[in-house]
Amino acid sequence: MTTHPRTGTGAAAQHPAAADSHEMIRVHGARENNLRDVTIEIPKRRLTVFTGVSGSGKSSLVFHTIAAESQRLINETYSSFVQGFMPTTARPEVDVLDGLTTAIIVDQQPMGADPRSTVGTATDANAMLRILFSRLGQPHIGSPNAFAFNVPSVRASGAITVERGAKKTVKQTFSRTGGMCTRCEGRGTVSDIDLTQLFDDSKAISEGAFTIPGWKSDSWWTVRTYAESGFLDPDKPIRDFTEKEMHDFLHREPVKVKVEGVNLTYEGLLPKIRKSFLSKDREAMQPHIREFVDRAVTFTDCPECEGTRLSEAARSSRIDGTNIADACAMQISDLAAWVRDRDEPSVAPLLATLRRTLDSFVEIGLGYLSLDRPSGTLSGGEAQRVKMIRHLGSSLTDVTYVFDEPTIGLHPHDIQRMNNLLLRLRDKGNTVLVVEHKPETIAIADHVVDLGPGAGTAGGTVCFEGTVEGLRAGDTLTGRHLDDRATLKEKVRTPTGKLPIRGATAHNLRDVDVDIPLGVLVVVTGVAGSGKSSLLHGSLVTTDQAADAGVVAIDQGAIRGSRRSNPATYTGLLDPIRKAFAKANGVKPGLFSSNSEGACPHCNGTGVIYTDLAMMAGVATTCEECEGKRFHPSVLEHRLGGRDISEVLAMPVTEAAAFFATGDARTPAATRVLDRLADVGLGYLGLGQPLTTLSGGERQRLKLATHMGEKGGVHLLDEPTTGLHLADVQHLLGLLDRLVDSGKSVIVTEHHQAVMAHADWIIDLGPGAGHDGGRIVFEGTPADLVAARSTLTGRHLADYVAG
Repeated sequence: MTTHPRTGTGAAAQHPAAADSHEMIRVHGARENNLRDVTIEIPKRRLTVFTGVSGSGKSSLVFHTIAAESQRLINETYSSFVQGFMPTTARPEVDVLDGLTTAIIVDQQPMGADPRSTVGTATDANAMLRILFSRLGQPHIGSPNAFAFNVPSVRASGAITVERGAKKTVKQTFSRTGGMCTRCEGRGTVSDIDLTQLFDDSKAISEGAFTIPGWKSDSWWTVRTYAESGFLDPDKPIRDFTEKEMHDFLHREPVKVKVEGVNLTYEGLLPKIRKSFLSKDREAMQPHIREFVDRAVTFTDCPECEGTRLSEAARSSRIDGTNIADACAMQISDLAAWVRDRDEPSVAPLLATLRRTLDSFVEIGLGYLSLDRPSGTLSGGEAQRVKMIRHLGSSLTDVTYVFDEPTIGLHPHDIQRMNNLLLRLRDKGNTVLVVEHKPETIAIADHVVDLGPGAGTAGGTVCFEGTVEGLRAGDTLTGRHLDDRATLKEKVRTPTGKLPIRGATAHNLRDVDVDIPLGVLVVVTGVAGSGKSSLLHGSLVTTDQAADAGVVAIDQGAIRGSRRSNPATYTGLLDPIRKAFAKANGVKPGLFSSNSEGACPHCNGTGVIYTDLAMMAGVATTCEECEGKRFHPSVLEHRLGGRDISEVLAMPVTEAAAFFATGDARTPAATRVLDRLADVGLGYLGLGQPLTTLSGGERQRLKLATHMGEKGGVHLLDEPTTGLHLADVQHLLGLLDRLVDSGKSVIVTEHHQAVMAHADWIIDLGPGAGHDGGRIVFEGTPADLVAARSTLTGRHLADYVAG
């Protein structure tokens, strides 16, 4: 007889406890984004893979419904005071969500690009190293703060009044030793500004000496403040300023001045430039401002700390000849070995935890990184794996882990390692939900959910739910393409030229010499960390030959914009549309912008009214005046081809392309942009859909469509298969072929074997990652690589085309 663990009776085995009945996550009536009343049951403590074409609703179901509701419910357990400091989200559009467990989201969102954020600070490895050096470092210089490049040294003294019983005034002194370099303030780099790019010193301020974008001679807040501050002679050429005038002009601390009766702040030119230009993210700048900054400012390693960010005192304390800057600069696999060699009983628990953390880096395939690597330079795949570090050794069970394409940026050789990690998390008793396209990861799933059948409005339904074998046998788009294999080209193109790279030493490259052929499709591959990005973005893009050849780099960086930004505004499509409406109706183009004159005055062109409810989720209600159309009612009276501007922005790309191709609405400039959007597989996207709702793959293809219209002769793409469904890869290969056949050169960093097989030329880096890589291990055609099988890539590609 089986004994029940709680009652000790065999009868209980026939009547399991009620708690044991919650073995499923049940979703009923999910309608988030494009989901169409989806009902589904997901088994707990199993690995479930969600697949489907890009835009089919995978992220809407997994991230915006299941994970979002789990996190919202957890946040509600905190006090209202604490909730006020947390991000607030509304309950997803779903009828019933049952059986949820705590969700931990490991997504591809880039890690903070703050210049003081590094791999070490993001994973707490740096904090443990600081404690280690504060305990064992010689000479002893202080607490862990003394080794922190984010902590400045502070000293203060003065009188304070203690109001306890009788008031008492006492003298206090305070000091804190930090590890921040005082010259670069913990950034590791200093900026040198070329004064000749800021002003013409042969002219006076009143004669328009400034050459800074936007600084016109009658500018109230800038030029006139300098001219009428009283510190300078505005009619004297700048080169004739006295030493005091030049100091006030360039370096004066902020001070209040009165200009024509108005109180303004006067500040030296250099600190003003640093605040108004250098404090902003370069990628968020307008093109002409970015060009000015690139021309006027150079960044070099700080001469005082030699780029380590740390004070001289922090660098003087050593453990067996190694200081903390040396430790953070080591490749993590080497640092792990260094930590293993330390044997000090007084810090044994710290060493054990630090060893586990560093070994997790190596295990997850990031042993080639260093702790001082700025976190903003990590790719989406690297950032996701760094976030996994803290979960690998966790003792938590019955947790739901949610992953967004964890194989992104991984060589086929590394995918098996990632699969093993996902299975380990599952085998500890956790529920693992993975959004993924790679067949290697789909193959290990216990349960598969296939969404579709199409994208956007054509998706949002569950096409298949069951085992991998059932998916393979089923008649869905994913099932039909699951075993797709590309074939090697029978004939490759002949190069029309070459881009030479000589003596490349960026990051881990070892004095690499290579000629990149032009006029063909070139694939640069190799394991993660082998030096691909260093070769192309760190060496090629910076050469004069690249500038002469017109190299256009299209990376995976996030598109910056507010909820007002949409595909029409981002691609420049809205400009010809506005002009067409204006010409057809005899009015100004500005009327047809919801960010300008034509905006609904009630909602300011957003289409919704946002109500902030403090620690509760804010409420967005459709604007009653414009009914969500975002435009003033009078603007909607103007029509083009029988449609108003709000109806046009509601069209998907394919419908809009047909609309602007013929008849009264014919607009060739708009059609060219729309054709490029359809060409990259975004035909289902709405013209007015906010950019904030796009997936990572959609954002990247939107950037690709935008750059396709540029004149650059060489397109440099960074893993364009990211976020692409198996069925879309063939479409991408056709697009790359059309780009090359149109006279452009295409250089692709890629791990997908189908793209490798389709290449005209392959450059393979390796043989390993970090200091084990950085060399060219193969150059030639895909057929030669398969025949030689001399590299990891060659062996995996040979197995792929043979399978």
